[in-house]
Amino acid sequence: MKRAATLRLLSDLSNFSGAARLRELLAADPAVRVRCSPDGRRLLLLRPPGAPAPQLLVAVRGPGEELERAWPEGQPSPLDAFFLPWPVRSALVLVWESGLAEVWGAGVGPGWRLLQSTELCSGGESRVAAVAAPRGRLVWCEKRQAEDRPLQPSDAFSHCVCVRTLEPSRETGTNLGRTHILLHHCPPFRLLASPKDLFLVPTATTWPGVDHIQLIWRPGKGKVIVAAPSLRLSHSKSLNPGRGDTWDFRTLLRGLPGLLSLRQPLTVHTWAPTPQGLLLLDFRGTVSLVQSHGGTRVVGTLQEAPVGLEGSAALGTFHGTLACVLGSTLELLDMGSGQLLERKVLSTDRVHLLEPLAPGTKDGKEMETRGGLQLLSALGLFQVGWETPKGLELPSAEDLVFEEACEYYQRRSLRGAQLTPEELRHNSIFRAPQALASILQGHVSPSTLLTTLRAELRDYRSLEQLKAQLVAGEDEEAGWTELAEQEVARLLRTELMGDQLAQLNTIFQALPAAAWGAILRALQLQPDGNSRLRSQAPPDVWKKILGATGVGKESPNGVLPLFELLCQCLYQLEPQWLPPFVELAQQQGGPGWGAGGPGLPLYRRALAVLGEEGTRPEALELELLLSSGRPKAVLQAVGQLVQKEQWERALEAGLALGPSSPLLRSEIFKLLLAEFARHRQLDAYLPLLCRLCPPDLAPAELLLLLQTYLPDGVELPTPFPKPGAEPPLTVGLLRTLLEQTGAQGQHSGPVLSLYEDILWDSGTPPPTPPRGPMATLQASDYPGPEAWAPSEQGFCVTDTG
Repeated sequence: MKRAATLRLLSDLSNFSGAARLRELLAADPAVRVRCSPDGRRLLLLRPPGAPAPQLLVAVRGPGEELERAWPEGQPSPLDAFFLPWPVRSALVLVWESGLAEVWGAGVGPGWRLLQSTELCSGGESRVAAVAAPRGRLVWCEKRQAEDRPLQPSDAFSHCVCVRTLEPSRETGTNLGRTHILLHHCPPFRLLASPKDLFLVPTATTWPGVDHIQLIWRPGKGKVIVAAPSLRLSHSKSLNPGRGDTWDFRTLLRGLPGLLSLRQPLTVHTWAPTPQGLLLLDFRGTVSLVQSHGGTRVVGTLQEAPVGLEGSAALGTFHGTLACVLGSTLELLDMGSGQLLERKVLSTDRVHLLEPLAPGTKDGKEMETRGGLQLLSALGLFQVGWETPKGLELPSAEDLVFEEACEYYQRRSLRGAQLTPEELRHNSIFRAPQALASILQGHVSPSTLLTTLRAELRDYRSLEQLKAQLVAGEDEEAGWTELAEQEVARLLRTELMGDQLAQLNTIFQALPAAAWGAILRALQLQPDGNSRLRSQAPPDVWKKILGATGVGKESPNGVLPLFELLCQCLYQLEPQWLPPFVELAQQQGGPGWGAGGPGLPLYRRALAVLGEEGTRPEALELELLLSSGRPKAVLQAVGQLVQKEQWERALEAGLALGPSSPLLRSEIFKLLLAEFARHRQLDAYLPLLCRLCPPDLAPAELLLLLQTYLPDGVELPTPFPKPGAEPPLTVGLLRTLLEQTGAQGQHSGPVLSLYEDILWDSGTPPPTPPRGPMATLQASDYPGPEAWAPSEQGFCVTDTG
């Protein structure tokens, strides 16, 4: 059945403050820029620089005062203005070409007031060419003083793209972070922000050699994508301002020579950012979509093409439908096939498509329920959407009960044939579904059971409603994310066996971020200040996660147990949080849960997800071994650190063990003592080695260990080593270790070693014996040669006195 588009009047603008001025500006100036606040209550109209007064108007629907500002002739007006999505109060930011930025707020007192003023550009000669306000950031393209470059225009690459973070503040309205330069030495770019990405597109003044190239910055992914839609090429690079990443545009393009092929510049009439990507309309009437990963595809072709730059055009999407307003004509095209669905002629040629409303608001709820796109003109605020198909009916509560019961009984039935809800309902095979349905219909009403069933069915019914909307054509990412979160939350309440576990695996593969968000809320995971995780979830939830069969590998049908599934998801999304998660799971696990039962330890199950031994990321494997707390795993990790000669980390791993692991600390000490005896690379870490020394180790035992580990001497020791040879172990280094063992055993009882009396020396030398006067020897006092004669016993001295 063919769908029919509807154009419904939402407001004739009479419920907006300053309605007369609002209609006047919308009807008089076709170049006026219109923005809608996230809650849908405020409309911002900004006229281009040089337009007659007023240049700025903010109209409010319902209670509130409008904001109207005009700048005298000769004084510059704002280049652009944006609403800030702060939930506490309404705020907007105005940006001038000179770099001046003002933040205005409403809601604290009567009217609007200036909250903050700052300068974006550092130099006095710098100018702002374009500005955008994506979520939580302020980004602008800044023109700086051109350098002298031969053979090209002086200002071809004299721009840079800068960013500052935006955070709400009760005192100043917003806190602007430090300026960070994303892109150096670039041509002038126009900035267009979608809900998640920022598109940098060429302008009419862009240098001809690069005017077919556009950039896509994805802050959530920490990447910048260089795309050439005419060449169907794109390339991804890392760009994360949090790590201090920055790029030079010329260097970036020199590394991508394939994108510099001579091509015609992009002949674009209208750009429009959408949740699916960036729409562009060329002068032939073709609409293309540049997706966030850099790929480009043609969406469709309009029946009428824009005539020159004077004609107004607006693009938008809803429910898999492309809406294009060209002059006074509205065309609706299917984004999948490009087919023209409907064409309407409007009563005005000055129509603006508004940005999507934020979810959770009253208007946003209405948009989510009915679906559609808002159009604004001097005649009013309209909504274009599709009529709900008559064949699309949501299942009743009774049908949902029978479907759920059918699946429940099918799992426990010995029947080979498939059980259907019709058999449950009509043939009376089982009585329980009919009893539940009768309770829902009000025949029997136990309060506790009825409340529980209502809550369960409300969640299940909303889930089915969301599925029905998506089937009807809703392909918004937010809808799929909500569906995944609800499905994961529902599956966690089941037994997670067989089909439920397979379905959970499918959801994690399709939408890992949304699925992990549901797990995050179920486990109530929160990071602390020591890079660890804590959980407030009850033990039953952890038992369900850890109590599955921990085989450490995929089962024959490719379905992972829940713990392995979560480890795999974390490894894909945030690998640095995998070791803390495994450590937390090890602490939460009880006997027979898979953590302390007869199965594999949790760290072994997590390592199996990372792949076979030898192919895993070394750093992540090392962290998992160290955080496991298992003696065998920690010794394996320390052995790897010794092989990599990371001595300080190996020592810290031993010192981090608590008093309950004396044997493990002793083994790590012996392992490092052997390295200390063989070479001198551990000399700088001798204080840490002394702290690791077991308290019950006697000096004699220490010397015996050292004698075991010392290399066999091939040559006789010399006072000084040969050039380039490994220096031997010195008495000074050995004395430090002996003092440590002696000090630990000094008060433990009698002397245990022959060397302890040396170590416990008080430090005071014995007194010098008295000496008498020295007599002078005469020549006759010296013994003669006969006194030195050899005897039968050998050489001796004969007393002749």
